[in-house]
Amino acid sequence: MRAPASSLFDQTALTDRAERLVNAALKTGADAADAVAVRSMSLSVEVRDGAVEESERAEGDDLGLRVLVGHRQAVVSTNDLAGDASVALAERAVAMARAAPEDKFAGLADGALLAHDFPDLDLLDPDLPSVAELEAMAKTAEQAALTVKGVAKSGGASASAGIGGMVLVTSHGFRGAYLGSRHGISMTAIAGEGTGMERDYDYSSSLHAADLDSPEKIGRTAGERAVERLNPRKVSTRKVPVVFDPRISGSLVSHLASAANGASVARKTSFLRDKMGAKLFDDGIRIVDDPLRKRGLRSHPFDGEGVAHRRLALIDDGVLRSWLLDCSTARELGLTTTGHASRGVSSVPSPSPSNLHMEPGRQSPEDLIADIDDGFYVTDLIGMGVNIVTGDYSRGASGFWIENGKRTYPVSEVTIAGHLSDIFRTLTPANDLEFRYSTNAPTLRLEGLTVAGQ
Repeated sequence: MRAPASSLFDQTALTDRAERLVNAALKTGADAADAVAVRSMSLSVEVRDGAVEESERAEGDDLGLRVLVGHRQAVVSTNDLAGDASVALAERAVAMARAAPEDKFAGLADGALLAHDFPDLDLLDPDLPSVAELEAMAKTAEQAALTVKGVAKSGGASASAGIGGMVLVTSHGFRGAYLGSRHGISMTAIAGEGTGMERDYDYSSSLHAADLDSPEKIGRTAGERAVERLNPRKVSTRKVPVVFDPRISGSLVSHLASAANGASVARKTSFLRDKMGAKLFDDGIRIVDDPLRKRGLRSHPFDGEGVAHRRLALIDDGVLRSWLLDCSTARELGLTTTGHASRGVSSVPSPSPSNLHMEPGRQSPEDLIADIDDGFYVTDLIGMGVNIVTGDYSRGASGFWIENGKRTYPVSEVTIAGHLSDIFRTLTPANDLEFRYSTNAPTLRLEGLTVAGQ
């Protein structure tokens, strides 16, 4: 392994530039300001049939300045860090803010809410692989898939690594920075012949290389999944229990987070806008956002406004307990931010989740489906047919039919439909939670969805 240039880990120059931008904004006429600097570097290699198809390296620093003149705000950004154009950039931002419409909820975070101690979340793996090592990983994954009986060809394998981080400086005294790494490997396998071909995939992503699944496992799993999908059947339309595999069960947690996003609630575009304190799930169900989880894929020590992070239960014992809030949406709703502001260099803060998960239940996945005589085990979802305004749910799906408590033949070209309120209310989690993605859930059983087929 070789480490990238040490300058990539040193955010001192970015912090200094952000401070100069904030100071220039105040001198130019802003009442308040904050500056964000984002650093990124990535390496990636894609292979197919044992040959490299693409090898890419990207590296860059970007700066964004937000200024407030009264309750009017504007954001400008730049990636030109060669000279010191702080004054010109600040002047442009202040002029834009003066011409912007008033937003009575705009403003910096309350100073009492700012983070002062930054916990060590173990976000950075300082040793990044070389291009040659990434190429070897991708080729190993591909070869492992091709050795699975029934796999006809490779859909491509990739391996990647990089670092990314953020600096935040505000005019009311906040100074913070963090840096993290990211490693990934993926494989797509194709099984069968002619019009009967099926494809499937597997991937692994982590902050530290040591936490990645092995290339052999990724390739083998992708191949086995593709072979399992061969000769799919269609089914007739009916209402049956539906079981979500862990690789797609987190999507339901994401839909809950979207509906509980303070911006949607404030705009009255969420079907949960009047449900605070209501029981949405069964007893014992808990959904948690934890931005402070060590080595979490979306962990960071403070939010996009410098507010201290904390573990937050959106759902506790089945009851909706909180929205996801930044400072602006919290003010609009008459509440206090939950520390979930997210932002880029060219946008104002907005609420966003970090590491979301649904806590596991007590039953094994096998026990969860043991009494299902006729049902559908979903491994893939297609399309974006979820309406957060109304709660209506309709998505294309594929997976395996359940008969007499067992997964049997593969099924494709069907649609599952229902309403998120009903889905949440009837949901039962298994005990197989793993933290593989940024949003995680165990195997989930849902009752009474309509499976639309032939």
